[in-house]
Amino acid sequence: MLRCLLALCLLASGPAYAAAERVVTLGGSVTEIVYDLGQGGRLVADDESSMYPEAARELPRVGYYRSVPVEGVVAMKPDLVLASENAGPPKALERLKGLGIPLTSVSDKPTIDSLYDRIQQVASELQVPEQGRELSERVREDVAAAQAEPSTARRAVVLVNRTGPLLGAGGNTAANAVLALAGLENALAQQAGYKPVSAEGLALLAPDMIVVSEASVKASGGMEKLTANPAIAATPAAREGRVVAMNDLLILGIGPRVGDAIRLLKEAAH
Repeated sequence: MLRCLLALCLLASGPAYAAAERVVTLGGSVTEIVYDLGQGGRLVADDESSMYPEAARELPRVGYYRSVPVEGVVAMKPDLVLASENAGPPKALERLKGLGIPLTSVSDKPTIDSLYDRIQQVASELQVPEQGRELSERVREDVAAAQAEPSTARRAVVLVNRTGPLLGAGGNTAANAVLALAGLENALAQQAGYKPVSAEGLALLAPDMIVVSEASVKASGGMEKLTANPAIAATPAAREGRVVAMNDLLILGIGPRVGDAIRLLKEAAH
């Protein structure tokens, strides 16, 4: 009888479920958080947006988080999938759940508060809540320190170029939020999301600072070709040499290195 009671006590005091050991992440910021929590060794795969840290690039890839291939995820035999709330399509995620694969969608809105929520959610799912609290505090302190550094007011735009026309980042985007955190005005803040930007439209906006993602520079054939684009060349930003390339995860998302993004933008604005 005593042994039975002891066994029941041990079960009651243990975790409600076993900690996941084969984790797949869908979303670059989600992957980065897992590593920052010191849990990278539990990852068996991530997606193509997971570019940081370097170890994330060495993992098997299961496609892109906005176009999740069910078979690719299943092949990794995960006991937990951590997905950005922007991952999809919804039918693919439902199929994964239907196959009995534990899948948790975590907050991924274009706000700094969403980042803190995401950290706590990921930490909770990995059963490392204390590490989550510590990481959130480190990020908060880093953001506060970065924002306290001197800044120069600029009217900026964030441009993305994949294979088609230039797209400008409007309101309700991570890029807009990162600019605001750095004390910069987004000249396209009144538009919703990403939309094509014409040469005439950009000239009227007259930004004195342009930020482009590194992937966009590469897709354009290099910075020289990009700045020769008529839409960019006619702007005060181009004339003053204030066209800046930034890492995609830093300018197009809000992750644990958001303090670094703020500092880089402030440096470029001087």
